[in-house]
Amino acid sequence: MMSFEPDEDQQELVALVRGILSQRADSAATRRAIASTERFDTDLWRLLCEEIGIAGMAIPEEFGGADFTLREAQLVLEEIGYSLAPSPYLGSVAIAAQAILATGDADAAARLLPGIAEGSSSAALAWAAPDGRFAPERVDIHAEDREGWQLSGASGFVLDGATADVLLVVAQTSDGPRLFEVIDTEAVVREDTPTMDQTLRLGTLRFDAVAARPLGAVDPGVLETVRALALAAISAVQAGTAARALDETVAYAKQRVQFGRAIGSFQAIKHRLADMHVQMEVARTASRAASDALATGAADRFELATIAKATCSEALEHVAAETIQLHGGIAITWEHDAHLIFKRAHSLGRLFGTAREQRDHAEDWALATA
Repeated sequence: MMSFEPDEDQQELVALVRGILSQRADSAATRRAIASTERFDTDLWRLLCEEIGIAGMAIPEEFGGADFTLREAQLVLEEIGYSLAPSPYLGSVAIAAQAILATGDADAAARLLPGIAEGSSSAALAWAAPDGRFAPERVDIHAEDREGWQLSGASGFVLDGATADVLLVVAQTSDGPRLFEVIDTEAVVREDTPTMDQTLRLGTLRFDAVAARPLGAVDPGVLETVRALALAAISAVQAGTAARALDETVAYAKQRVQFGRAIGSFQAIKHRLADMHVQMEVARTASRAASDALATGAADRFELATIAKATCSEALEHVAAETIQLHGGIAITWEHDAHLIFKRAHSLGRLFGTAREQRDHAEDWALATA
């Protein structure tokens, strides 16, 4: 069987990232960051970029990155998920930057990626159809070539869309949907969208004949790759959050005493903790299998990414619910970390499609390629 355990170098990377996050990203710091204007800890982000170089992890060296692979980026995403800290890594680096690379547009990559790789600029991808699904053929943004491309319409559910320096947009053209870079970002109307998970900042972008340039060619395979990269990235955050929920619940079960015994010594609690552990391990394996398939260009990479998102969404929702149940009354207080875990489970479970929608998509994909 294939092992997805980190090698020695990757374990060192994980230890470095977790060490910084454990010192700087406790739940109190997370709540302070949420309440700030930026909605994330800019000093922590700068430290992670300068000391470890996480923003350039999966960006080629020729474009200012460290030339690692999606495997390393996946491990970083797991740690970000584990910490519960708000961060631009998911939307800017793991989704938008990888979307630029997926287009094969070397000029755009040379122009846009160095700033993203050093963490000095951020990027956002507008991808959603009006109903919040990834359906490029139904997006509500249209591109017309009138002495230069112009975008008109609106898109919601854009991660960090309200603050990103670089805006990428999936838009309709007469030849089919394709990816665009917004040239005049100042002309875009940006609106913050209230979210259940306040560690995720979503926005709505509105365009009215805004200047843009196309990235790459009109190719459905590019957008399918973008979708798979996003699903794999989200699943990694979900797997990391599930691990955090399990660790906190196990620790509490060892400390909480009832009837003269730690509640973790009761058989019923042991069974539920074991089920949580299984769910977490399945999620982690599915997520790592997807990132490995994308990193190697495996034939089943799209299917594995879809399955990973479905598996991790279901696992995190189960683990989050058990976290609240097994913590008892304290878990329903606003100040407890269980709230952060539950909200993240709910929000990420729906971003880019629910578990059921992912399984339907995987079934359609399997039938189409059979």
